[in-house]
Amino acid sequence: MDTMARTRTPPIKISRRARGPAGPHTTGTRSASQAANRAQHTRRLLLRYHRSGDRRSREELVRLFLPLARQLARRYYRGREPLDDLVQVASLGLIKAIDRFDLARSTSFTSYAVPVMLGELRRHFRDTGWGLHVPRGLQERALDVDKAIDRLSSNTGRAPTPAQIADEIGADLEEVLEALTVLHSADVMSLDVPSEGQDGERDSQLDRLPAQDQGYELVEDRAAVATAMQTLPERERVVIGLRFLHDMTQTQIAERLGVSQMQVSRLIRRAIARLQEETEQRS
Repeated sequence: MDTMARTRTPPIKISRRARGPAGPHTTGTRSASQAANRAQHTRRLLLRYHRSGDRRSREELVRLFLPLARQLARRYYRGREPLDDLVQVASLGLIKAIDRFDLARSTSFTSYAVPVMLGELRRHFRDTGWGLHVPRGLQERALDVDKAIDRLSSNTGRAPTPAQIADEIGADLEEVLEALTVLHSADVMSLDVPSEGQDGERDSQLDRLPAQDQGYELVEDRAAVATAMQTLPERERVVIGLRFLHDMTQTQIAERLGVSQMQVSRLIRRAIARLQEETEQRS
């Protein structure tokens, strides 16, 4: 028999390089397939939970989307409070989204859950993250300014100007300046915090404040008198105003009103007595 006929031809092996590497189309298809499978799995869990009350399905949903809650919490983390607290707030929003999701929605669960979790985080900062009372709209604008500062600082390597921040968030310059001022209200210092004085001793902030200003009591007295003035007859109000606000003498008042000085004196005494009585009743 011919030697060539008895020699077996070895199988041809096609290397991975010969087949061609997995291109972006292949990777994109795989990613899209994984996303579709994840969305289907999420919807099955939601169906089981909402229709049959399966608590295990609810727990599985929380486990699946907890990394997203952590990601959103880190977005709002500025070092002023523990990150774990923000994660708990975002997780609470996740649970609310799971419980409130409408199965008739055409949108994905993620598209619904993200705004709910962000809303919980904003509400948390609005209710607990400010040392002073600040209106809600101004708080949200201040948070937008704070995040814009981080973005611009990362891109340029320096602190942005108020004008650059205004362009970044699409706000007026005056609104940005107001928000920057409000950002300093997010933290307050206790008057009991010790502070080192010039003599080296550590006194509290309260010890360094000046003595009580008597002007505070004067402001209260003026407010009380202004309220009591509204109870006086018009003629007495005019006389009191001319005497004590315009610093006119009784003779000048009498000439202006066309009455005697004695009448002006009686009007003033009567008005002062009524003001005294009115303020004592209100105190």
